[in-house]
Amino acid sequence: MNSGRGRWREDAELTAVRAAPSLAAAALLVCLAAAPARAQDSIPPGGVRVGITYTAGTRPGLVVALGTAVGFDSVRAILERDLDQSDQFEVITPPGTPGRPGDAPDYRVYRAVGADLLVTLATAEGRSDAVEVQLHDVRRGSLVRRATVADAGGAGGRWAVHRTADEIVRWVTGRPGIAATRLLFVQNGQLWRVDADGAGLAPVRAAGWPALSPTWSADGRHIAYMAYVRSGQPIVIQDLESGEREVVPTTEYGLNITPEFSRDGARLAFAHGTEAGTDIFVYEVARRCCVTRLTVGRFSDNLSPTWGPDGRRIAYISTRAGAPQLYWMDADGSDPEVLGRFDFGATGQTNGPAWSPDGQSLAFHRDVGGTPQVFVLDVATRAVRQLTGTGRNEDPTWAPDGRHVCFVSTRSGTRQLWVLDVETGRVRPLTMSGGARLPAWSPRLASQ
Repeated sequence: MNSGRGRWREDAELTAVRAAPSLAAAALLVCLAAAPARAQDSIPPGGVRVGITYTAGTRPGLVVALGTAVGFDSVRAILERDLDQSDQFEVITPPGTPGRPGDAPDYRVYRAVGADLLVTLATAEGRSDAVEVQLHDVRRGSLVRRATVADAGGAGGRWAVHRTADEIVRWVTGRPGIAATRLLFVQNGQLWRVDADGAGLAPVRAAGWPALSPTWSADGRHIAYMAYVRSGQPIVIQDLESGEREVVPTTEYGLNITPEFSRDGARLAFAHGTEAGTDIFVYEVARRCCVTRLTVGRFSDNLSPTWGPDGRRIAYISTRAGAPQLYWMDADGSDPEVLGRFDFGATGQTNGPAWSPDGQSLAFHRDVGGTPQVFVLDVATRAVRQLTGTGRNEDPTWAPDGRHVCFVSTRSGTRQLWVLDVETGRVRPLTMSGGARLPAWSPRLASQ
C-alpha cells in the first residue's frame, strides 16, 4: 500500500457494503445488527504501611465515612462506589459514630465492624469548595495519607473524586484504580462513551454512520474507528478534544476494521479486506506515513490485531487453517504461530482477542455449544480458562488495572455492557439500554 497522509472529507452518507471476505463480512454484520480472608501484616509493594497486604482473594474491610466535611455527601457516595467497584476492598456500611468537629476517629468502633481501613472527609482549611480525603489504618489507629479534592462541588468535581479514589487504591496496593477511565462502545451504529462507573453516558460525534471498532490511543487523547462514508470504509483517527480527524492512508478502498494503537501510541494495526482475503497492516501514526502489510493470507482472513505491551508481538485471529483461531506473530509479521487452538467437538471458532496491560493474558470469546463465551489465556503456560457461562458473552476489553474485563452480554435479556473482576469473579452491569457492542476501555485519563 502507498505511504502518505490521508486527508479527511466530511461526509456522513452511508454507502452500500462492498463485497468482503467471509469472516470480515460476518464480523461486520455482527457489529451492526466467597468470604474474604485476612492477610498478614505487611507493606504492599509501592503502597503505604498498613496492616494488610494483598493476595488473590483477599479484600480488607474498608469504611468511607463523612467525617467533618458537612455538605459533601455526594463526594462520600462517589468515593464509596469507586472503591467498591475497584474490587480491592470489602466496603462496609459506616457505623453510627457521632462526634464533634475536629475529633479523631474512634478506631475501636471501626475495628468492631471488621474494618481494616477508614476513609474520612474533612473540609479543607480555608477553602469552602474543597474537601480533604484522609486514609486511616484502623488496626494501628493512625492517619497514613491525605489528599485535597479542589472544586469538589463544581463541574470537574466528580472526575477529581474519581482520581482521588484511584489514588487511594494506589496508596494501599501500589497500583491505581480504574475510576478515572472511560469506555467507548457502539450502539445502533453510533459511538458512545461512558464512565467506568456507568455515569456520564454521551454520544461521540464520528466521521460517518455507522462507525465501528472504536479504540483508544495510549494517551487517551485520540480514538480510531472504521467509518462508513461515501468514499468507502476508512480507518479514521480523531482528536477527542478538537474533533480534528485524519484518515489512515489508502484505507478508503475495501473493508477496514478492528484498528488498535500500540501501547506507545506510535503505530496503529488494523485489518484491510478485499475479495481475495483480509490481512493485517500497520500504520506509522507518529510519522503520519507508511502503511506496511504484515500477513499474506490469500483467500483467508487475518484480523482483530492486538498489541503486546512491549510492542514486540501482535496476537490476531486467522482462518488460514480453517475455522478462526488465535495466532500471534512478531510485530514485523514474521514467525506466525497458533496460540490458542480450540478443542474439536467442545469449543468452536475464536474471535475478539484483547491483550492484557501486563502482557500475561489474552482475553477473547469462543463458541461453546454455538454460544460465545469469554475466555482468558495465560500467555506463559497457554492454559485457557472460561470466565462466563450465562447468556451470550463476547468482545472483551481490559481495564488498565489488568484485573477487570468489560464485555457484551445478553444475560439480562438484551445486549448490555458488563464488567467482570477476573480475580473474584464479581460481575456488574455497566449500561442499562440494549444493543451495545464492541466496547473499548480507555487508559487512565488525566482529565474528563
